[in-house]
Amino acid sequence: MQHQAGANETILIVEDEPVIRLNIADYLRVQGFRVVEATSAVEAIAIMQSDVVKVDLVFSDVQTPGDMDGFGLSHWLRVNRPDVPLILTSAYAMAFETEAIVDQRRPFVAKPYDEQHVVCRIRSLLTNH
Repeated sequence: MQHQAGANETILIVEDEPVIRLNIADYLRVQGFRVVEATSAVEAIAIMQSDVVKVDLVFSDVQTPGDMDGFGLSHWLRVNRPDVPLILTSAYAMAFETEAIVDQRRPFVAKPYDEQHVVCRIRSLLTNH
């Protein structure tokens, strides 16, 4: 029996804009995912380092407050948690060029994004990871 991604996976959303974060978090929950939310890359790393929750995938904005952005988080994950897939997202024009910079395991979704598309990308990464 093939596993349906979303049955038990936990998605960590890293987004400082509350409305955007809450919208995608709610949508992912409706789709069957467990969701943990962070407002910065530093907060996301703290969650990843804790034993409280096992994160299966990170969905992060490129622009995050503080000293570390989504690219810094991507680097941290590559070094410390290469088993955890990451999807980066951004509304800024320069971000459209980031897919070439970010390796294949770190896909990019432009904002505004279609929530169904995000779920398809998440399920694809979790199924093939």
